[in-house]
Amino acid sequence: MATQSMRELTLDLRVERFPYHQPFRISGHVFTETALLVAELSDGTHVGRGEGAGVYYLGDDIDHMLAEATRVRGAIEDGATRADLQELLPPGGARNALDCAFWDLEAKQTGLPVWELVGLKPPKALRSTLTLGADRAETMAKAALAIDPEAPIKVKLTGDLRDDIARVVAIRTARPHAWIGVDANQGYDVATLAELLPVLVSSRVAQLEQPLKRGREADLDGLKRPLPFVADESALSLADTASLVGRFDVVNIKLDKCGGLTEGLAIARQAKKLGLDVMVGNMMGTSLSMAPSFIVGQLCDIVDLDGPTFLARDRDPGVSYRDGMIHCPAEIWGN
Repeated sequence: MATQSMRELTLDLRVERFPYHQPFRISGHVFTETALLVAELSDGTHVGRGEGAGVYYLGDDIDHMLAEATRVRGAIEDGATRADLQELLPPGGARNALDCAFWDLEAKQTGLPVWELVGLKPPKALRSTLTLGADRAETMAKAALAIDPEAPIKVKLTGDLRDDIARVVAIRTARPHAWIGVDANQGYDVATLAELLPVLVSSRVAQLEQPLKRGREADLDGLKRPLPFVADESALSLADTASLVGRFDVVNIKLDKCGGLTEGLAIARQAKKLGLDVMVGNMMGTSLSMAPSFIVGQLCDIVDLDGPTFLARDRDPGVSYRDGMIHCPAEIWGN
């Protein structure tokens, strides 16, 4: 792996806001925009970029990200490296933005794309889910019919058992042959989960993401999993990965949770060693967020990188979605 240039760096930080086409509802939250921290690292010749969307359920909002990145600006401009970030900042959106900016800068300084710097083969287009925000069952069924028929479908649940059952049944009826995964976003407890699982099985749902609240993982001990369980909020960083074995089958890696591409790759590799499948997701950023996640996606079994599809506008150039696949042009980032 190439080493970072020792040339003096300058760090520019700014906030950018990207509104959604329409409100996006999940368990316990409704979102109307994504506020992003954009980091630009310059050595006077080359500029590396990264962005962070933060982790809403941890209080890692735009003000927190900006404060965290500002706190380490002096250290970075005094010579701290990407490796030093792992000690300077905890996992979160600020470290993600800075880590990805360092990777992008290194690619431009060395003339080597990030995929080569991290030891991967040239990236290929990936089959990516498209997500349906929680709504009335009939509305979600119509939305399922309107999206790319080749794309896997991810369905947001709310924790309301009756409504969630209606949602799943309606979408399966509308799309009898689609791959469908559901995301509970911590909306269930063990008792209500026991009632939901038979419906998911009979509806041929492929996976259930984050059924219980973070901190209640032990409630899954001994519970029969009739379909793969995916850890999202229960799997923030590399430190969480080993504890997932026996409770979950898949770990959902999000660079905003773990603090960047550096740790995201480490989680993917560690999870595979532990026998877990690997998924890559996103916190609704622009294509500048999807591009480093697309690198992680080359190691993943399941890909959920549809954040830009919710935005009223994206960056240019940006990723594209065709025939159920996400395509990430090299010029976006990391080359």
